[in-house]
Amino acid sequence: MTNIAEFEKLNVADACSLWNILASRLLTSTADSVGVRLCSTTYVRYELLHKPSLPRPERKELQKRLLARIDAGGMQWHPIDIEDLQEFEILRNRKRVNPGELSAIIFARKTRQAVLTDDIGAQKLARMELGVQLVQSTPHLFAWLYFNSHVNDSDKDQIVADLQSLCRNLQPHLNNYHAEAQRCRAIVNQANRT
Repeated sequence: MTNIAEFEKLNVADACSLWNILASRLLTSTADSVGVRLCSTTYVRYELLHKPSLPRPERKELQKRLLARIDAGGMQWHPIDIEDLQEFEILRNRKRVNPGELSAIIFARKTRQAVLTDDIGAQKLARMELGVQLVQSTPHLFAWLYFNSHVNDSDKDQIVADLQSLCRNLQPHLNNYHAEAQRCRAIVNQANRT
C-alpha cells in the first residue's frame, strides 16, 4: 500500500479520479482547503464534457460541478505536444490503458508532477513511468487527509454516501485506506507518548 503519510499536492488527474473527487463536495472542499491542486489534459476534458455517452443524471451532475470548478478558475487543462504523441503510441502499445489516462501519465511525467488515477492498470503503468511516489489515487488522498486530521471517521461515511449517490463506488478501497490511516495514526500517537 502507498505511504498514506505523504501526498503530493500538485496532481495531473484522469477522468475517473476527477469524477470521484467531484462526487463528494466534502472531499473536494477539504482537498482544496489544504492546497491540493488538480489539473489535467485537454483530452481528459474532452472525455468528461464532450465525448458522446448515454445521458445519465449522475453524469450531468458531475459535469455541472466540473463546469462550476472551471468557471471559478479551479481547473487548468493542458494539451499534449506533438512530440508527446510518439510516446503516447509507445505507452499505448505496452498496456491497455485508455487515451485519457495515458495523456495524464505523459503530462505528469513531462512536468514532474504526480498523476492521480483510480484505474489499476493506469496505476501500474504510471509506477513504471513515474515511480511509486508520484502515483496517487482518490483513496490515497482521503487517507492522507484522515491521517493529518483534516477529515474524521464520520466524514468517511459522508464521502462514501456522496460517491454512492452519484454511482461512484470506492467504499472497499476507502475502507482499506481508512484502516491503514488509523493504524499509522495509532503508531504515531504511541511513539509520541513514549
